[in-house]
Order: sequence, then structure tokens, then C-alpha cells
Amino acid sequence: MTEYILIDGSFGEGGGQILRYSLAIASIMRRPVKIINIRVKRSNPGLQRQHLTAIRALAELTRARVYGAEIGSTEVSFEPTGIFHGKFNLDIGTAGSITLVLQSILPVIAFADSSVTVELKGGTDVPWSPTFDYFKNVMLYHLRNLGYEIELKLLRRGHYPRGGGHVILEVNDPPKGFKPIELIERGKILRIKGNSHCVRLPRHVAERQANSAIARLKGLGMDIDIDISIEHYPVNKDPHLGPGSGIAIWAETEKSRIGADSIGARDKRAEEVGHEAASKLIEDLMTGAGLDRHASDMIIPYLVFSNGISEITGAQLTMHAYTIIEIVKKIVPEARIEYSGGNIGKPFRIKVRGLDPSMFQL
Repeated sequence: MTEYILIDGSFGEGGGQILRYSLAIASIMRRPVKIINIRVKRSNPGLQRQHLTAIRALAELTRARVYGAEIGSTEVSFEPTGIFHGKFNLDIGTAGSITLVLQSILPVIAFADSSVTVELKGGTDVPWSPTFDYFKNVMLYHLRNLGYEIELKLLRRGHYPRGGGHVILEVNDPPKGFKPIELIERGKILRIKGNSHCVRLPRHVAERQANSAIARLKGLGMDIDIDISIEHYPVNKDPHLGPGSGIAIWAETEKSRIGADSIGARDKRAEEVGHEAASKLIEDLMTGAGLDRHASDMIIPYLVFSNGISEITGAQLTMHAYTIIEIVKKIVPEARIEYSGGNIGKPFRIKVRGLDPSMFQL
């Protein structure tokens, strides 16, 4: 009889993040896991389509035995057998978040036995998830510093509610482990870059988002080079389902890259979108931390599988970060995680003693 590691899906932030990261970390460790009470506190409890896509992706990558993977299920058992190469096609449906699926599969793909290509369809810029531009320009920057080279191609954007986004992920040389890092301070701000886009909307929407972000940054004392590109498609040549818009901006510093983003919505003025992204960026920059609020939680699983000691500071301890730390303690007790300043919403410092690859089966 299989002995599962039991994870209560109602603890911490109580959402799909628990499922995604539990399955990812269990996949790398080749340890069977059972998750109960999945999203039981949400208005639509249990598994939804984007959660099922992450489960299916990880099941194919690891040739896992899976039980309970169906819409509305609040319990899933997952038994990985290895991590394998190949080409995979994943259609989340409508506007399910592509970047949340990437959060789940990228740590696992790093341990594949050969190259992996994944074609994903769904939402690229949707609520409650990193935008595509933030993920590509900020998160992948940090992963490169860990020794993880990833190619991410955007073929078409997808927004809520229609989706239709199309992304291709390629990992040609899985590193099978990561470099430890020390990122305590961001260093001097060198420049700010970004991208403001709109689809099935007038060009001035993207321009107003960008101008608002620049005005906010300048108004708060950012007297440095700011370059935000405009992405717009003529209506008669626009391949997107749309409509939708968004902006991602990032500060390139001496030691790091700090990012923020915001997306448009019905009855949300373009100026508000740009102002929101700039305000989040300034708020995180003001802490002097090495990582922004989002990168500092997404990077934790990679530090667990870095051969050595990593130490970072994050601009805010999010509930996601707290949840991931607790998942790691449960599934990978061999790793050591210490963090201080641990109040939600406040800057924090985390030290991780990662695993030597010889400690787990590759």
C-alpha cells in the first residue's frame, strides 16, 4: 500500500498554489503525495480547469499515477515515477493562467532526462497571476542567474474572459539542479524598462498606461532612464480574441531586477493601470530588498534544489511565500529553511540550505 505525504490544501493561502507547488516538489523528490481539502474555502471549491492542466502536465512529465483529478474534486493522490523529456501540448481553456502552470512545471522540467518543449494555450495576462511580460523579463532573469536557461515565446496574448493566448516553452539543456545565490541588497537602480500592451483596443490605451506609469515614477523621484515600449496591433491585423491590456515594468539594478505589473479591466482607466504598476514597483524598491514580492516567493523551490546555501531578501513576505515554505518543510524535511521578519506584507530574509542532487533520486 502506497504511503503518501499528506498535505492539507486548506492551510496558508488555501488556493491552487498549494496544489501546484506540492505536486511540483513531490515530483522532483519522486515522493507520492495526497492533497486534501483542495480550495475548500473558495466560492467554487475543488479543482478547476487550470488546476487540472497543471496536474495533467506534471503527470505526463513524471508518468505519474493520479487519482481524483476531476472538476470539483477536493482530494488528489499523485505518485510520480521519474521526470522525462518530450513535447507536450496543454490547452487550459478560456483564460486559465499560463504563467501559473509555468510556475508548477518549470522546477520539474529542470530535472528532465533531456530537452522538453511545451505548447500552452490559455490566458497570458489575467487576474491573480503574473503577467507574461513580468514572468519573461523578471522571473526568467533570476532563473538564468541560478543556471537555468529557458526560452519562452509569445505567439498570441490571451486575456480574461476569452483567453486564446499561445505560448511555447523550450528547455534544451535541463540543469538538473541550481546554483545557490546570495541576493541581500538590490544595489543602485540603473534604469527602468517595461512593456505596455493592448489588443482589440485603440493604441492610446497602451500609451496612456505607459505615460501614467512614467509620470508616477518621475513624481516619486525616479530621475533615471525610463523606457516603456508600446505593443499594439492594428484592428484589421489583430490575431487576438481580446479585448485586453496590461503593463509590466522592471528596474534593472546593480545586483538584481525588481518588477511589477498590472492589467486592464472593464471600467478601469488606462491611467489607473499604469499608476498601479508604478506604485507597486516603487513600494518594493523602497525596501532595498534583493527581490520583489512575487519573485521572492516563486524562487523558493529553486533554492531548495540548489547545491549549497542561498540567502535572499524579499520586499514582502506574501501568503504564497509562507505557504511554499510550509510545503517544503512537509515534503523535503532534508532541506533547511530559516526566515526572519516574517510578518505578512513586510520585508523578510530567508536562508535555505539546499539539497545536493545525490540526496535524491535523479
